[in-house]
Amino acid sequence: INTAIETIKAAKAAGADAIKFQTYTADTITLNSHKDDFRLKQGTIWDGKFLYDLYKEAYTPWEWHAQLFEVAKENGLICFSSPFDPTSVELLESLNTPAYKIASFEITDIPLIELVASKGKPVIISTGIATQEDIELAIQACRKVGNGNVILLKCTSSYPSPIEESNIQMIRDLSDRFGVYSGLSDHTMGITVPVVAVCFGAKVIEKHFILDRSIGGPDSSFSLNKEEFAAMVKAVREAESAIGVVDYNLTPKQLKGRDFSRSLYVVEDIKEGELVSENNVRSIRPGFGLHPKFYKEILGKRVKMDISKGTALSLDLLTS
Repeated sequence: INTAIETIKAAKAAGADAIKFQTYTADTITLNSHKDDFRLKQGTIWDGKFLYDLYKEAYTPWEWHAQLFEVAKENGLICFSSPFDPTSVELLESLNTPAYKIASFEITDIPLIELVASKGKPVIISTGIATQEDIELAIQACRKVGNGNVILLKCTSSYPSPIEESNIQMIRDLSDRFGVYSGLSDHTMGITVPVVAVCFGAKVIEKHFILDRSIGGPDSSFSLNKEEFAAMVKAVREAESAIGVVDYNLTPKQLKGRDFSRSLYVVEDIKEGELVSENNVRSIRPGFGLHPKFYKEILGKRVKMDISKGTALSLDLLTS
């Protein structure tokens, strides 16, 4: 529990807004069975283990939850969890959890989603293994009990997941297609994918966090440490500020920058009555002269007076 407490404090220091646990025991999420169905064999970093043994190793003891929720609150973090059965929902309700997360592999558990949504709190749903129909059913389950406060997270359910399988464009489509906020639950190595996700409209980014990967644990290999998470937060905030808005109006600084644009200048002395030619007028920097769009129009016109080299050309210097 001391490691868990230090992890919460480190996440806050690294710039996290919220921290999420998973609330289950091996017995509430699977069976203690050594039948082949219960052995991991899908090319994961946990292959060969039985589900029960993995979850027994990975779970957060329920008796820790109250203290960890309090520590998070004291450190200014939103704290919530992913439940996996009705008893875990009951525990989280007793702790006044402000939100719920439905894990990718639970998106087909419609009774669980209905129960969670019935509590009237935001429901964040990962879509790692979901078909479009799965997502529709999950959202319908929430709305059936009067809860439309749903956030869908694009997720690739492999651990770690290859960057080229991220399909970040799905983030925008999830929002547009289902009329909800969307975001990213990321299992790639590094911070590139979360930063790109912001540019595609992600409002929530979930990333595994660890004090030190040398601690070990089932998720350690694809978790960020404090320094890496802080770098991600900085890059995400910079990406958000860079996105800006669609606006063709120029700022005062941009308007001032137009002084260095191209315009028409006299580049050789011209005597009164002489013709404007390619030899004595050119489009150059700075931008105080006539717009270059008039260049072909003014070629062959006569000047009204002597004009010295370096003079910004204007129409009133020319005969009609």
